[in-house]
Amino acid sequence: MARGRIVIAEEQCKGCELCTTVCPKHIIHIADHLNARGYRPAQLVDPGQECTGCTLCALICPDVVITVYREVPVKQAVAATA
Repeated sequence: MARGRIVIAEEQCKGCELCTTVCPKHIIHIADHLNARGYRPAQLVDPGQECTGCTLCALICPDVVITVYREVPVKQAVAATA
């Protein structure tokens, strides 16, 4: 299974919560603190590393403040014997 992580530019996030509604793992939450603009930004809360890097959060973000990093395991070819 693919593993991923996201980085949210908290200072640009306006806390619209759209990303929290589409995350299939429910690991994006609204922070308790305020950013410099006075909004509560979204933050990744993923202690179990459940993020798959599906990109749904980044696609729905109206301010394009979410960057997704995804690590896909590479299948190794089986050596053919002659």
